Amino acid sequence: MESYWGWAVLPLAVLAGTVWLTGPLLGWLQRRAILDRPVERSSHTVPVPRGGGLVLIPLVLIAWLIFAAAGNAPHGTTVIAIVAGCLALLSWFDDLGGLGVGWRLAVHLVAAALGVLFLPGTGLVFQGALPPLLDHAVTVLLWVWFLNLYNFMDGIDGITGAETIAIGLGIILVLSFAGQNTDDASLLALVLAAGALGFLRWNWAPARIFLGDVGSVPLGFITGWLLLAMAARGLWASALILPLYYLADSGWTLMRRILRGERFWEAHRTHFYQRALAPDGEHRLVVRLIAAGNISLVALAGLAIYLPRPALIIAILITAYLLRQLSRRAKAPPSSAARGTL
Repeated sequence: MESYWGWAVLPLAVLAGTVWLTGPLLGWLQRRAILDRPVERSSHTVPVPRGGGLVLIPLVLIAWLIFAAAGNAPHGTTVIAIVAGCLALLSWFDDLGGLGVGWRLAVHLVAAALGVLFLPGTGLVFQGALPPLLDHAVTVLLWVWFLNLYNFMDGIDGITGAETIAIGLGIILVLSFAGQNTDDASLLALVLAAGALGFLRWNWAPARIFLGDVGSVPLGFITGWLLLAMAARGLWASALILPLYYLADSGWTLMRRILRGERFWEAHRTHFYQRALAPDGEHRLVVRLIAAGNISLVALAGLAIYLPRPALIIAILITAYLLRQLSRRAKAPPSSAARGTL
């Protein structure tokens, strides 16, 4: 496959296809009344169609399969795309009627266990710090957590699109500067970012459509695979830094709920980004605040190629500052919150 096809035509096709096809999908979802209706824990006030992943995920996965068929994708891309497609199908049924937590968790575990077999090299994410079997087991659990937190964090307009774009572009930056793009993993990350940008056209506040589980779960799965593959190549610090905001917000919130004895597996409105909406309900301002933090994390992920531990320490401090700013915004009067910046 010619380089211009990979780096320009196919990602642009995914971008344009997501923008173009989401419109007809939106009308179909409205006619079928497949809506996310506001409840007490919701961050929106009117019913919004859910299921945007029905366009985004197939387009991204088809592009991945084309790259794999042309020999311009990492080993295992075809299997990962098929598994992600199965997760999307299961999650669509969940969007329509709801599946038991046990069934969802079992499928997620199987998907991650299969995916670990297709990490590059030895597939050891922890770089020898753990015995191989334990390394794989912990990786499976982390991957399952990651794809679920991707779902949990998709709670306000534009947040997952913005996060996925930052991670996708960050992966391209890191692999390019590290000289580890020999298997064209960057092409997969570029397609991922292009699809997320196309969906953001419809999901930016005020959102006209939501991803739904059919979008957020497989999106977390394939994004997690790209990050774990980077860690298995030795770029562990960069792989940790890129999604650090999502990891910190979801992880801290989960720990706090467990310590309070809450039913932590149930939906809620206590994430930092959700509480930051409280003063004025301005989704755009909250996402812009998070995006500013993510820009810093992308730069630090690049620095981590050369100085992994110092870059990680700085990234932790920046993420802590971002969480603090979100907390301050949650307590600020509307006029002050609107002026708040990172």
